[in-house]
Amino acid sequence: MSNAIPAVEFETIDDDKCRAMVQHLEFLGRRWVGAILLAGLRGARRFSEYRALVEGISDRLLSVRLKELESEGFIDRTVIPTTPVTIHYAPTRRGREMIAAAQPLTSWAIEDEARTRLRAVSD
Repeated sequence: MSNAIPAVEFETIDDDKCRAMVQHLEFLGRRWVGAILLAGLRGARRFSEYRALVEGISDRLLSVRLKELESEGFIDRTVIPTTPVTIHYAPTRRGREMIAAAQPLTSWAIEDEARTRLRAVSD
């Protein structure tokens, strides 16, 4: 196993780019945001479907996060005029792109956690 770190062009990262990235990471890092977007990518559309797929979230917090995600353009909210009214939520292209962009970081975090556990066991 090589300890070489892949070449990355750090010169292209400046303060403005870091601030933009941090802003998005902080939003994605809010409790439940990633899980809600993933639930939408896995097919949830109705509030009850999101609640079922996002284990442990309260109705109040799910409602707050869905409103935040809609406000930020990561989820579309569609009201269907039926009796009673039906509301569907679905990730927007922006929401799908954010989850896709987070995937490499997620993979790295899982690998890093495993390495950290191995180091702890071997110490």
